[in-house]
Amino acid sequence: MNRRRADFTSSLYLGMRHASTELPGWSALTTGRPAVLGLPPIAEGVAKALAELQGTETALLARSTLHAFADSLEVLAGEQTGIVLDVAAHPVARWAVRRAAGLGRPVLRIPHQDLGSLAAALDRLHARGLRPLVVADGVCGGCGKPFPLATAASRLPAKNGLLLLDDSQSLGLFGDRPGPGHPFGDGGGGSLRLAGTKGPVVLVSSLAKAFGAPIAAIAGPAVLTEKIRKHGGSAMHASPPSTVDIAAAAHALRLNQVEGNALRERLAARVRLLRRTCGEQGLPLSGGLFPVQATPPVAARRGKRLLDRLAAAGIDAFLRRDCRGGTALALMVTASHTPGEITETAAVLSAAWNREE
Repeated sequence: MNRRRADFTSSLYLGMRHASTELPGWSALTTGRPAVLGLPPIAEGVAKALAELQGTETALLARSTLHAFADSLEVLAGEQTGIVLDVAAHPVARWAVRRAAGLGRPVLRIPHQDLGSLAAALDRLHARGLRPLVVADGVCGGCGKPFPLATAASRLPAKNGLLLLDDSQSLGLFGDRPGPGHPFGDGGGGSLRLAGTKGPVVLVSSLAKAFGAPIAAIAGPAVLTEKIRKHGGSAMHASPPSTVDIAAAAHALRLNQVEGNALRERLAARVRLLRRTCGEQGLPLSGGLFPVQATPPVAARRGKRLLDRLAAAGIDAFLRRDCRGGTALALMVTASHTPGEITETAAVLSAAWNREE
């Protein structure tokens, strides 16, 4: 019997999959009308649970992060607003910023998580009489580092500014008070919980990673989310998320309450095992505790040879550009990986790496 391939290309970090047998039945996939005219009944409870989990006043459901970012920028980036964009923000957020720029909003691009450049950009916009809207990732999918949210948020009230964060990589993983017992923190509520702050922040999050549900949410102060709900273009011109996607989100939130912390601890153990085993064999990995682990930078041809050697051993990985512009071979670790898969993958990758040196 052939053993299964070891897949390190999936971002289902906690291993949540939501099989059809785990979800309630449905009589229709969609309402067939724009979201502004009504959502499936289950949506309100899911949005309320997400807001509570993330530590915000309210939350809205959206079909995708592209819909969510487009609506958020359409409503929040008014004529007297200037956008400050972290250059390593997720491409979906950058696409929405380009749309806002096409509508005439000035955009200042700053180096990745650079607080000095952020302060200078805020001063420039303030001198022009513009309200700053800072767009960044809550946790960087490239280096695994959290955005310095508390420090950035503390600088915004004087400028009447706002943070718009993509929290897709953080939601379901990071939470309150990280420590030895809960290395990712408690609860999986995301960046606001991790930073222990409120601040002038709106979060756009996909649930398709740690929570495994292909749906997005906008969470933040009620006065802002209500404006987005009423005036966002997607709500007027697109259907709401499907009944099945909302049901999967509800199932994920229930699982998170019951076993989320245990899954996060298992994931942390798998990440540490991979890092330790590779390190012992002369291959240091970057990424810290974040599930996306990467080799040192490699040239494309060398990276392709490494991928081929892994594939021949039944291991799927990928090449990616990191937030600093380099290329590396990367592995996405999940709670579903077995210790045997981790140690075998570490051995194959380390041997291939050392052979290529």
